[in-house]
Amino acid sequence: MPSHKSCVKRMRISEDERARNRSFRSRLRQAIKDVRAESNRESALKKLTMATSVIDRAASSGLIHKRTAARNKSRLAQFVAKLI
Repeated sequence: MPSHKSCVKRMRISEDERARNRSFRSRLRQAIKDVRAESNRESALKKLTMATSVIDRAASSGLIHKRTAARNKSRLAQFVAKLI
């Protein structure tokens, strides 16, 4: 256990951030899986716009790197473009 007051506070803040990041990362992964699970192009396009928004927010908050976000969006767009 930490003995300094600042260390106690830092542990509390770190735990809050960890919980928030886990939630965001879970939402990000689920959005990508939702697009991949679609077989209909129209519904996949709707889910792609939602997933793009989630990916952009994750990149802006520093949860994932901006190039990782760009790569994920590009691959999802290619997937949707190949659907009938």
